[in-house]
Amino acid sequence: MNNLIDHTYLAPDCTGEDIERVCREAITHDFYAVCVPPFFIGRASKLLHGSSVKLATVIAFPYGYAETAVKIQEIRRAMDEGADELDIVINLSALKSGDWAYVTADLAAAATAVRLRGKVSKVIIEIGDLNEQERRKVCDICNEIKPNFVKTSTGTRGGAKVEDVLYLRAQLLPEIKIKASGGIRTRQMAEQLVAAGADRLGTSAGPALLG
Repeated sequence: MNNLIDHTYLAPDCTGEDIERVCREAITHDFYAVCVPPFFIGRASKLLHGSSVKLATVIAFPYGYAETAVKIQEIRRAMDEGADELDIVINLSALKSGDWAYVTADLAAAATAVRLRGKVSKVIIEIGDLNEQERRKVCDICNEIKPNFVKTSTGTRGGAKVEDVLYLRAQLLPEIKIKASGGIRTRQMAEQLVAAGADRLGTSAGPALLG
């Protein structure tokens, strides 16, 4: 279980002390990664130096409606400061407006910027806000642009559900992995999500999942 966990702390009032704690916990428990706000990438990179723990951050979090050029700049800056993995929020406003060309171009540009640097991209699709037609269309787009992961949610608008992971695993190409995120607070829930097809778990309760 340890190597499936992105130990996460993204609260708006997150402090340097919080980042030090999650980095220490990730190293102690040999978690796969920590996921921190962009403001703390440099600090977390220093704290994790010499460990096997990867460093992840979020892009256009939590609503995703930054312009594409702004997202790309944020991605590049994050990678320059030490981020290994980029969790990129889909432009939900463009999606709900039916501007699928923009959604596709936006995600393709972001995934390409990450791929060119040999890093890992995770597209956060906020699946709980999507109807069936929108879910299917988003999965088709992701199958086209091939990010490394599709992530269920930011955790700010609802959490991961087993049925959502099952849906994504059925719709996505086998090589696209799934990250479940939001509300994962017990080992039982974590195990159910993994059994459904989740390859990674985003949670602020990492140590509690190990009991």
